[in-house]
Amino acid sequence: MARIHIQLPRQFAFSTDILLYQSHMNYGGHLDNALLLSVVSEARVRFFKSLGYTELDVEGVGILVADAALQYRSEAFHGEVMVVSLGAADLGRKGFDLVWSMNEQTTRREVARGKTGIVFFDYTTHQVAPMPAAFRDKMARFMAPSALAPETVSA
Repeated sequence: MARIHIQLPRQFAFSTDILLYQSHMNYGGHLDNALLLSVVSEARVRFFKSLGYTELDVEGVGILVADAALQYRSEAFHGEVMVVSLGAADLGRKGFDLVWSMNEQTTRREVARGKTGIVFFDYTTHQVAPMPAAFRDKMARFMAPSALAPETVSA
């Protein structure tokens, strides 16, 4: 079976710490797969805030998550602090990939990695919009290599 392989940059320009709550856990006692994306979503909100934006106002347009890919690397548990690091890759005319890595704070154990495809969106007209030039300029310091490897890895 082919597996997704996500390449990470050597360094990320933004990171944030997020405490895992009991509500993030599943019946097995570890981080629920669906709630992993909610942790990443919180990190994404903080990333945009660090740039002076909200997800509804990036130089007058909003964003949409167009796709997501992730790899689980280890379990995560209630009370652990996750360091979620983010960077931008594959800037296009109307969007980019937000590449991320999630590691446990104390041991640096990798929990997950992934990429989220971001598309700019005009919520007034309900149309995809071009990436604002000022945002593109800010992304220069967050650039990472392409997130998806040219080949998938077979299991």
